[in-house]
Amino acid sequence: MTDAKTAAKDFIDADLAKVFAHIDGNRDSFVKRVMDYVRHPSISAQNIGIAEVGAILLETLRKLGLEAESIPTKRHPMILGRWDKKPGAPTVLLYGHYDVQPPEPLEAWVSPPFEPTIRDGRIFARGIGDNKGQHFAQLLAIESHLAVTGELPCNVVVLLEGEEEIGSPHIADFVRENKDKLKADFVVTADGPLHESGLPTITFGVRGVAHFELRAKDAKRDMHSGNFGGVAPNAIWTLVHLLGTMKNAKGEITIDGLRDKIIPVTEMERAAAAKLPLDLEKTKKDMEFRRLDEPQDRPFYDRLMFHPTLTINGFHGGYGGPGSKTVLPAEAFAKCDIRLVEAMTVEDVMDKVAAHVKKHAPDVELIRGGGMLPSKTPMDSPYARPIREAIVAAQNVEPLLYPSAGGSLPDYVFTKILGVPAFVVPYANADEANHGPNENLKLECFHNGVRTGAALLSRLGAMASKR
Repeated sequence: MTDAKTAAKDFIDADLAKVFAHIDGNRDSFVKRVMDYVRHPSISAQNIGIAEVGAILLETLRKLGLEAESIPTKRHPMILGRWDKKPGAPTVLLYGHYDVQPPEPLEAWVSPPFEPTIRDGRIFARGIGDNKGQHFAQLLAIESHLAVTGELPCNVVVLLEGEEEIGSPHIADFVRENKDKLKADFVVTADGPLHESGLPTITFGVRGVAHFELRAKDAKRDMHSGNFGGVAPNAIWTLVHLLGTMKNAKGEITIDGLRDKIIPVTEMERAAAAKLPLDLEKTKKDMEFRRLDEPQDRPFYDRLMFHPTLTINGFHGGYGGPGSKTVLPAEAFAKCDIRLVEAMTVEDVMDKVAAHVKKHAPDVELIRGGGMLPSKTPMDSPYARPIREAIVAAQNVEPLLYPSAGGSLPDYVFTKILGVPAFVVPYANADEANHGPNENLKLECFHNGVRTGAALLSRLGAMASKR
């Protein structure tokens, strides 16, 4: 990557070179500190350690020299810090979350989940990749600038949430109520994995999601399939037929009007997706599936970025024990989700599902669940350039550009409520095993994350000087 290495020199000024030297010189101490941080459990689903870790972060931000506060929500607090001593310079909001997934199954961990351990060049601990290690790298980047120059090249807001792992139920209200405190030009989230090749990425959007449940009850109890077969309705067949009207064998979602609000993909987005490296046969082999889902002619990344999906997450009913049991199931239920693309909304999608169920199976109960809006930032946003330059400066490699991620993050609160561009710039290795046993973060990825965070602040300072 000679071109990237040449370009990197153009993006490293004297101050950033000193900051990089500081980061490199403190590599071991930074690793020790992040291990000390993830040693503290903060499991939002079980309300374990949230208050304690929030207090640790509050103290950390204040020691850095940021104005910091803990702002309560209806459940877990938001930790907010701000440094705004550079009039005229851009302001970047760095978002992360300090809550983690439950560690179970504990027996599957090689070392205890909250006793951070280094093996094979990786830190193993719950939360090290998702998301404590990544947002702690951002904090160390801020600290490194302040330690070397006594100031930051741009203005910074730090927002750390305590409910991301339970679906961020209160972040939208929080952002609406605190717009002045969150005022920024754009948002960067360091979360998720790098590309499987190890290359860094910049992601410009995320899909949203809507959850729902379908319940069929066709009799007061299960019945003998001989005595009542052909007479009594079968709740499982009721749901099978209904679901068959919602998506056909060609892979087409057939819910009327579901795609009405979708914003067409731009040529820039489609071209970026087409450039992403892919070893499809390796992916299929690794995941042990023989074919892609229908439709077969749809490109791999298009599937993940540009189209809604309808997924049956679980289907339950009838007898599932050993041997056979000749019964007609009286009840059955299916749990489903629909991934949303810009500019679909949870409310509109669920209204379309409700109308479809009423038309095709009016006796089936629809239970609406929660959801999250999609988010989209234009790929020609002026803030994409300093992010790309920061990655090149810190890592000597060009990043891959993702028009959208397939999963869901609460980026919509930034693009739709704050009204600013939002980007995801992950620091964790592709095999971080987040949410699973033996979650890990490569030491090199953590170190690159600190460097990238520092370079981003520097490039924003350079951007300010050209205004």
